[in-house]
Amino acid sequence: MQGQLDSVHTVYLFGVAAIVLSMALRANVVVPAILATFAVAAAYSGSLIGATIAVFNGSLVAAKELFSIFLVIALMTSLLNALRALGADQLMVRPFRRVMTSGHVAFAVIVAVTYVISLFFWPTPAVPLVAATLLPAAIVAGLPPMGAAMAIALAGQGMALSSDYIIRVAPGISARAAGMPEAAGIVADKALILSFVTGAVALLLGYLAIRREIRRPGQFHLDRWQSGASLAGSLAAQREQVAPNIGSFDKSVLALQAAEGLDSDPPPVAEAALAGGGTLAATSPARWGHGLAIATPLVFGSLILFMLAPKLFPELPALKGGDAAALVGGTAALMMLIASFAADGARAMHTAADHIIDGLVFSFRAMGTVLPIAGFFFLGAGETAGAILGLPAGAAAPDLLFEVIRSVDHLIPHSPAVVAFAVLLVGMITGIDGSGFAGLPLTGALSGALGPVAGIHPTTLAAVGQMGAVWTGGGTLIAWSSLIAVAGFCRVPVLELVRTLFLPVCAGLVLSTLVAVALW
Repeated sequence: MQGQLDSVHTVYLFGVAAIVLSMALRANVVVPAILATFAVAAAYSGSLIGATIAVFNGSLVAAKELFSIFLVIALMTSLLNALRALGADQLMVRPFRRVMTSGHVAFAVIVAVTYVISLFFWPTPAVPLVAATLLPAAIVAGLPPMGAAMAIALAGQGMALSSDYIIRVAPGISARAAGMPEAAGIVADKALILSFVTGAVALLLGYLAIRREIRRPGQFHLDRWQSGASLAGSLAAQREQVAPNIGSFDKSVLALQAAEGLDSDPPPVAEAALAGGGTLAATSPARWGHGLAIATPLVFGSLILFMLAPKLFPELPALKGGDAAALVGGTAALMMLIASFAADGARAMHTAADHIIDGLVFSFRAMGTVLPIAGFFFLGAGETAGAILGLPAGAAAPDLLFEVIRSVDHLIPHSPAVVAFAVLLVGMITGIDGSGFAGLPLTGALSGALGPVAGIHPTTLAAVGQMGAVWTGGGTLIAWSSLIAVAGFCRVPVLELVRTLFLPVCAGLVLSTLVAVALW
């Protein structure tokens, strides 16, 4: 029996190595994850039928664990689509154009707006929205396109996405992979602080790098910029330049599709409502658009205050488990209904359902490949391995990753700083594939196993690994990630953008890791 267990551990470690190598080579990691799940299950059970069933069970268990995350993404996306039908998404950011009196102010405004939008709707729709609404005004104010690209990437793909504090996809995956699904909120809180530290350092160094290129305001800046390549041509050139096959999530394509939606004329809301027999939107769609442009940030700002209140006032009841994400998702669904009826009147009975379907499609396109990857790493955790291997209820399930860590306990430095930087490095390596989220099951699982050994809380390690994976692959350090979309919208060379961001981001990650070790 011991030999069989030894062979299972060996196969599992080979599977982990194959997935990490695939990420480092920028190959899609779904295939090695599925094959590794099959191999581990076959080594454990000795049955090809059981191993085949485990391949399905791995993705099924991952889907059960993570579906709440998919649903929140879908509902937030459906809300954005409903707001877009009224033009409310652009109305929310248009007032900021008036305050761009200089390139320095424009840099700060783009950072703030991109961060807020990305925090609620993710960077994928935030990038084209900022590019269409604020970027021309920022360039007229004297901000160079490279400075605008840095501001968008650092605030959106970096700060907002690495903490993912509102939608909580990343903290949820990290906590579940660490075997502590109830600690997702703790991981989110720590990741938020670390994202601020990393972002502050990166933004300061990035601003210092381009401040001398900021010029006096002038329309000729915009004329020169617009005389360059078209948006679609620029994106195509960027993709051809760095890699024909981007990482696990082709987010640049999603961003381009979002941009095409923004560039198109808004739908004739009133005519559509009248055609469907509705009268709500026909009365004053512009009024509804302006109203929702004001109400949406107020409502979600209130949610943030509600979620933060128990941390400031401990006597207040705190949200438990996944209640925070559920509250955000439920609010998004209700506001989507309001926006749909405002835009389409009685036809909203159909369009609201379409918005939800579109949101689910976007959610699974953006996150679907995480399921087989998470399934493999869930196979290494005792809490979920039994369900994947089809073991009877109550039967002892293997705890592969934790058992391997325990077997080499004497070789692991019992230094929180060394282990934290090791997890950070693993996270950065997993981000090389250009996805950002594909490596979170691995960094989460390592955090749960290494934390007790090194004397550092697993949630801290999970937050550190999340910083490394998302800042790297989410769209700041990898040229074949969604950074291509940022470079394409700003019409700057993507490789030059990577070189400009490299030192600021790495310095921020190092400092935030030191802060994590010192604080927790």
